Amino acid sequence: MQKIKIVIMGAAGRDFHNFNVYFRNNDAYEVVAFTATQIPGIEERGYPPELAGANYPKGIPIYPEDELPKLIKEHDVDQVVFAYSDVSHEYVMHKASIVLANDVDFRLMGPKTTMVKAKVPLVSVCAVRTGSGKSQTSRQVAKILRKKGL
Repeated sequence: MQKIKIVIMGAAGRDFHNFNVYFRNNDAYEVVAFTATQIPGIEERGYPPELAGANYPKGIPIYPEDELPKLIKEHDVDQVVFAYSDVSHEYVMHKASIVLANDVDFRLMGPKTTMVKAKVPLVSVCAVRTGSGKSQTSRQVAKILRKKGL
């Protein structure tokens, strides 16, 4: 069976999450690249092999988002997964148009395939944009919960 080749568009958040919960050990897919635009210099790094799993012994490269049409052609991509969580409808549809114009499927993943199933109560820290302090808030919440023995 030939694997479905994927590029995941994101900003080092939901894109990595979607990869971890759905694509990492899924033999039906091959994630050939991530693209990013919101974090300066991220395209100079890659998703490390230690996190990518056995199917990706060299890790997964991260490219600037403006290289998406070139990546689609070079890797004979079948689908582009859009995994930003803090952009406008207009932005999403503009990116969808670029992907569709390059003759591949544009995909949004929903809760059924990306939600982490918890066996214990959990606390979610959310925000409307990148850089609004989720990490710092999460650390403080964790500290409080540990003090309470939770």
